[in-house]
Amino acid sequence: MKNITIKWATGIMLAGTLLLSNSCTNDFAEINTDPSVVTDPDPKYLFTYSLNSLPSSGSEWIWENLEQLLRFTQHMTTDPYELSTNINSRYGNFYSNVLPNLVEIRRQIDLKADKQRYQKMRAATYVAGIFYGLHVSDMNGSIPYTQAGLGRSEGNFKPEYDGQQKLYDTWLAELNTAIADLVASSTDQLTYGNADIFYHSDWTKWVKLANSLKLRIAVRYEGQDKAKTTQIFKEVMENAVGPITADEDQFAYLDPNSNPIGGDIDYRSARYATKSIVSFLKTTNDPRLQMYFSPNDLTAANLDSIKKYKVTLPAFISATDTQIRYQGGPADWTTDAATAQYYKNPLTVGTSKLVVMSSINKVFFAPRRNGGLGTFHDYLVTSAETCFYIAELIEKGYGAGLNTKGTSEEWYKKGVASSLRTMNAIAVAALSTTGFTQSTVEAQITAYLAQTSVKFNGVNNLERIYIQEYLNFMRLPTEAFTFIRRTGYPKNSSTYYPRDKFNEPIPRRYWVDEPALGTNNENWLKSQTEQGFTPGDRTVQALSTQRLWFDKNNPVIGEGK
Repeated sequence: MKNITIKWATGIMLAGTLLLSNSCTNDFAEINTDPSVVTDPDPKYLFTYSLNSLPSSGSEWIWENLEQLLRFTQHMTTDPYELSTNINSRYGNFYSNVLPNLVEIRRQIDLKADKQRYQKMRAATYVAGIFYGLHVSDMNGSIPYTQAGLGRSEGNFKPEYDGQQKLYDTWLAELNTAIADLVASSTDQLTYGNADIFYHSDWTKWVKLANSLKLRIAVRYEGQDKAKTTQIFKEVMENAVGPITADEDQFAYLDPNSNPIGGDIDYRSARYATKSIVSFLKTTNDPRLQMYFSPNDLTAANLDSIKKYKVTLPAFISATDTQIRYQGGPADWTTDAATAQYYKNPLTVGTSKLVVMSSINKVFFAPRRNGGLGTFHDYLVTSAETCFYIAELIEKGYGAGLNTKGTSEEWYKKGVASSLRTMNAIAVAALSTTGFTQSTVEAQITAYLAQTSVKFNGVNNLERIYIQEYLNFMRLPTEAFTFIRRTGYPKNSSTYYPRDKFNEPIPRRYWVDEPALGTNNENWLKSQTEQGFTPGDRTVQALSTQRLWFDKNNPVIGEGK
């Protein structure tokens, strides 16, 4: 899907001359007025530049995803660290690398005498911008959007911060307009060609992405306005094109040179499996177990050595465990220090030191680490995610009176199958451990879905949808964190998939720094006050209790309803 040639790379550098600041405080003035910048770049290059900035950066992966978000979701565990000032690089990236070019494309198209030939190109800019705007708002709440990037055209260097509800409504309206433009029967339309590094100007796939983004907004709206969730779901299910529900339509960044994590996979601390996720994956014979995590040193030979030297296995490990090579521990190390000690202290057996805990599969996350030759494939919106949203909403009753094109169980099965295939594809590209071979994939998926612990049972169907949705988000940490905030799952008290005990307070948002004095201070202060935030307060107490708009009525993490 992605192939940036030298021609497009040259265009990216040209577009990059428009972007002179990493700070939102300068974007709206300096970027838009510096006379030395290119004033008439090719829209194709601008679009490539913005699209190339959509995947999570290395900084985001290290400082946020691996160190914070995936620990809070309990997909993995690691040493607890403070929320460093290195977090939230997404905020600056949006205003430096993503939004300005998209706004400029629209401005240039609107000035053209034959602008009607560019309407599909223009529409796609909204879909791309909303994808990333949602990514930013998910952790920051109110952000400049409707007035952002207008310094060059309108001289507005002090944009207002739009509240999250306004953002959602604005984005829904823009997505609806974009969908209408993208499906409109029109001749002589120009395209981005291969400058569209995701879909190569396949406008039908852009429509599907737009509909999937509408579903992302729908589930976020649920805690505040269920009627709005119902309306959005109805629009998506009745749309002739529909959302992303096939693997070939996924929004995937497949750059062969992408290496966002690399050797920093263990930066500051190694990452380990938690008891909750490993236990469930083992119980259900889930092929993703060996994709997500690495086996420990308890091979048959080493188990013989343990017997020979009469060494006692740690209490949490059963010698009869048929999957003994996969072991997880407490997500919060303070809750079970006896087990947690084995994260960093191997078991001494004679002269050998045996690692008994499973770490995350480093090749799966960082295929270029230590000279590796694999490729990091980044699926930003998956068909599984969309299928699980549809299954979830039907199960909750939002599909009443609609042609949902299947039952909640059918959409659930489709989501599970797609997740297994996609995670396996990521592993194949990374030259990592896979879950199955191509010849056995469908048979293994059928067998997995037939298990009593996986298939619908009429008792906890919604929880089963939730857990599969959760498992699918291993490579989408912001979506995983949004999921646990909006649903409260996995539940502490569950007998199906219990969340590990976690005593540490969890920040439910990031902070937005005050702009430089004399710039946009009044609008920043207004937005902080309107959201109920203590301006400038970065403490965990504030970040864990002063919630974003979409999150205000959501359950406590681990106490899902």
